Parts: sequence; structure tokens; C-alpha cells
Amino acid sequence: MRLILATIGNNQTVKFAVEEIIRLIKAIDNTVVLDARRYNEKDPSVKNALWVGLDGSLELSEDDHIVINVENGAGVITGSNERSVLMAAYRFMYELGCRFLYPGADGEKIPKRTLDYKDLCASVDQKPSYKHRGICIEGSVGYEHVYNTIDWLPKVGMSGFFTQFFTPGVFFRRYYSKFYEDANDRDFENEITNREIDAIMSSLIDDLEKRGLVYHAVGHGWNCAPFGFDVTGWETFEGELDEKTASILALKDGKREFSGGKPLNTNLCYSNPYVQERITDCIVEYCKENRNIDYLHFWLGDGGRNHCECEECVKKTPSDFYIDMLNLLEEKLTAAKIDTKIVFLCYADTLFAPQKESIKNPERFTFMFAPIARSFSHSYDEVDLNNLPKIAEYVRNQDMPRNTVFLSVGFLEKWQRVFKGDSFVFDYHLMWDHHTDPGYYNVAKLLHRDMVALEKIGLNGMISCQLLRSAFPTGLPQYAMAAALWNKNRSFEEVKNEYFTAAFGENAKAVDEYLSKISDLACPEFVRGKIIPGYKDFSLDELISRYSQLKDVVKEFSANYIEKFKETSIDWQYLKVHAVLVCLFADVYIAKHCGDTERVTSISEKFRAVVKENEHIIDAVCDDMYLCDDVLKKYLDRHTSAEDADKPTKPIVYEF
Repeated sequence: MRLILATIGNNQTVKFAVEEIIRLIKAIDNTVVLDARRYNEKDPSVKNALWVGLDGSLELSEDDHIVINVENGAGVITGSNERSVLMAAYRFMYELGCRFLYPGADGEKIPKRTLDYKDLCASVDQKPSYKHRGICIEGSVGYEHVYNTIDWLPKVGMSGFFTQFFTPGVFFRRYYSKFYEDANDRDFENEITNREIDAIMSSLIDDLEKRGLVYHAVGHGWNCAPFGFDVTGWETFEGELDEKTASILALKDGKREFSGGKPLNTNLCYSNPYVQERITDCIVEYCKENRNIDYLHFWLGDGGRNHCECEECVKKTPSDFYIDMLNLLEEKLTAAKIDTKIVFLCYADTLFAPQKESIKNPERFTFMFAPIARSFSHSYDEVDLNNLPKIAEYVRNQDMPRNTVFLSVGFLEKWQRVFKGDSFVFDYHLMWDHHTDPGYYNVAKLLHRDMVALEKIGLNGMISCQLLRSAFPTGLPQYAMAAALWNKNRSFEEVKNEYFTAAFGENAKAVDEYLSKISDLACPEFVRGKIIPGYKDFSLDELISRYSQLKDVVKEFSANYIEKFKETSIDWQYLKVHAVLVCLFADVYIAKHCGDTERVTSISEKFRAVVKENEHIIDAVCDDMYLCDDVLKKYLDRHTSAEDADKPTKPIVYEF
């Protein structure tokens, strides 16, 4: 069979779309003879060609729209922009049976079969349910992990990537530290520099632009960089704080100093004209120098309860001063003829909507809802918009309860009264909380439900603030997220059946039931701890019974399935390593509740050792640093032993 692939134009994203069709077609059937060509425009005189590119049939738009009309290997694959063309190319391959389950080559499931012209047929005309469909870098990462994520996004209809910081150094240093801290490694004591990380990012941004993805940047650091503080993470300030610098920091309890010693977490004296002018001038200059950024995020300090208490700052809320700076920034960007979109967020103290000020030009801005302290025991679809909790008045630098999804949406609704422009959620399902659910099953269901419900709460998509390596034991949560963001009418049942069938074939149902049982028996609501709403308490006997059942389920499945199929695919190898860790997970929580400190320590050491021993297998899909810290510290520390069970636990009301 001969397939004529005709590229329309010379755009790099469209050319890449054709290259990907060629790669995947050859992976399905290497006997297909491919005839690749390029034309400046679609030529009706060319017979039996499959045209790929902007053919003029759709109105050009930044919003995605894909159209595929292919019959017997001839027709058109097009979109409303070049990124949409690439998505349409992947969708065409999806129609041929390809599945892209998680980032990395192992996540591609390509059927092997002989193709005929009659197999090359597809008819698709779709727009995604939501405009914003992206992922934000987090956790510990190396170059390959970020590349794999960028490469995966358009395969599943995701449209954007957010790099965070001016230099996202903290994320790379977390990963690469194991090399320069290992005396046996050639890079021992050769710590990676910001300059080297910038070079890595330059290459990755090229890959992002090659795919036409929407580029989100910065966010953290505008309270630091304009004033000479070079932050690439949550570093503690070393040295003496001079009087000039101190004068711009927030006054709290009679002192102007870094909050907790960390510049990034420190808010400034936002009523100070110099602070407002300096920050906005720096943003304008940054936009001039980085015209490739589509959405520049302008955030305040990454901390709460440390806003300025000076005589001028107390006259308005932090959100009001935030709006003042946004309006000033808009005037300067317009004067400089810069069209970059600016993202501002409701987060920490700015969860409280402004009381006096309003955005003068909503078209410039996109609003980001960041409910970092929400509990994942409930979904947005449970919220009654006609019966939201009452939101108390803002009290400067005071605790406020806001760790339920219902309160979070209450804050959102107040903001929506004063800003009716473009918006999306910046949520954290796969940042920490997925480690409360070792089966990744309940978190996948909740994530899918939340994405479906975004329309209900008035948001136009999501940027997922997540560990980039979040596919262990499976990539179902982020696969379900992507599926619902593209088409909110697809059921979770359909999506998870598709995933498990692609990964495990005839054993799909068995794996589905196995992971579902693990999630239910582990009970994420319990693992989250008493300080989180939705906590389910167990007596010691109930806990031992439940987690013993969990271990029995793992042992039975391992004997009947994992041992039989462990050599057949990487997905089964993930389940093999995972099975060992799930049993240790159960044991460490039992030991904690029994008050057996020595056993907690020994099991924790064994857990870390198993992760380390299998690093070569799970590195691409599991953020080992966060997995160990979350399971063995973050969530374990929220639990008490049986003898302390009756002691009151102070709830977290404000968490970052």
C-alpha cells in the first residue's frame, strides 16, 4: 500500500505532525510505502493524497478545533491553528488504534497489523470542552521527564505547559542532586547551575514551540527578582538585610523581614508607589525580551498571613492592591504595544475578592483559581451553587478556614462577581494527594469528576500543578483528566476501560478490579488524616483487618497475574514493584497506629530501599522523592497511635 502525505505550508508544527503520522504508520505496518511531499497550498489536481495542514476550510483561531475527513487514505487532516493540526494528526492515529497512556515511549501503545486503504478512514469534527488544558512543572525532574510530558500533551489533546519561575531550578536540582551527592558518580560535588538549567529549558522550550503549545511562564518571583533577589526556589536568605531592602518588605508585628527567612514567601509593602512601579516595569521588560510567552503569570509572595500592616496598606485588602498593580501593568503593556496575556490568581490572602478596585481591561487578563488547601474528599460536582458557605470578611494576617471544596468555591464565586473574563483552575490532584491512594483509582475518578464539573463552577479549563512523573502504578488519573478536558461528556467508565484495555489487553478487567480494591481498602480519606475534612476513623482492629485484606488482595493478584505476565510489558513490571510497596504501605500505617516506633522506622527504611532498588524500572513514571516523603512523612505524621487516638487534633485551616 502506498500512502501520499501532502504537507500544506512550511510551518514547523505542521511538518512535525506529518513526521509523527509517518512514524506511527510505520510502527503499525512497516510495509506501507510512504510518499511525503510539501505544497504551499492544497492542490485539487493532486489525486489520492492525505493533506495535512491549514487548508482554508476552518477559520483561524487560538481556540482549538480539529477536523478529519479521510476515506481510503485520502482526504484532509486540519485544524483552527497549527497546534490543532498536530492534535488532529494524533487523533487520526487514535482512530487507527494508537493509544498514548502516559508520558514517555513506554506510554505509547501501537497496534501491529497490516494496513489497507479501507483501514485509513476517519471522520472527526470536534472542539474541546475547555480552552485551557495544561500541566505545570513540579516535583523532582530531569530533562527527559519534562520532554516526555511536553511530547505527550498534544497526543491527548492537552494544549499548554507552564514552566514556573524565571529559572525552574528547584525542580531540576531535586532530581539531579542524587548524582552530585554520590561520591561514586563522576558529577560528585558538581552541582548543576542556574545557567545549565536555563540551557536545558531553552531546548525544552524549542520542543514546546515545535508542537505549537501554549507557553505559560514565571508566576513565582515578581516579589523578588525586581529587587535583586535571584530566587529559583524556596531558598532561605543568607546574609544581612540592609535598610533599603527592608523598607519595601511587609510590616508585620512591627518588623520588616523575610517571612520564615524565605524571600519567595514574603509579601511586600504593596501600597508603596516604588514597589508598584518597579514590579510592573520589570514585567514589561521581561515581556519585551520574551515575546514567545503566551501567558505570563504575575503572582505575589508564595505565603499567607504576612501582608503589610503599615498605615497605608491597611486601607485596602491585598487583592485591591493586587488589582492596582494589574491595572498599572496593563497601561504600560498597552503603551509598549505588547499583547502578552497576564494571569493573576486568587490564592492565599487573595482568595478574598477585592472590595474597592476592579480590572479596567478584562481582555488583557486571565483569572486563575488556585485552591491549594482544598480537600480531595469531595468533588466540585457536589457543590450546591445556591447554597454556598458564607465567606467571612477578610481579617489581615489571620487564619481562615478554607480547606473544603465548598469553601473554596465560595471564595471563587465572590471573585466571579467582580471579574467575568477568561479563567481556569490551577489544581493539585497529582501534586501530593494521589499518594493517599496507592491504587490511583479513586483519585482518577475524582479528577475526572472535577474536570467535568468545571463548567458548572464557571471555569474554562485547568492547568494541573502536578508531579510530572505520576503514572505509577498507572497513568489513569492524568489520562482521565485529559479525556474530560477535551470532552466532558465522556464517562469515566469509558475512559478507564479504554486505558486498561490498551495497557493490559485481555486482563484489563482483572487489573481494573484489583486497583479499585486497593484504593477502596487503603481509604484515601483515612490516609489524609484527622486534620483533613472527610477523615474516616478506624479502630485499631478495623484498621488491621482492612489493611490485612489489602495485603491479601495484593498477594492473590500477584500470584494469579503479576507473576505470569511480569515479563510481557513494562506496565506489568510497574505493577510488580507496586505490589511490594503497597504491602509495606499497609504495614507502616498499622505500625503507626499500634505505636510501634521501631517497626515504623524499619518498614520506612525497607520502603525507601525497594524504591531505590527499582529506580531503573519506575524512574519515568514515579517521583520517588515525593512518593517516599508523602507516604512516610507528610501523611504518616498526621496519624496518631492507638493510645493517642482520643487526644484532640488541631485542624489545618491554612496550608501551603
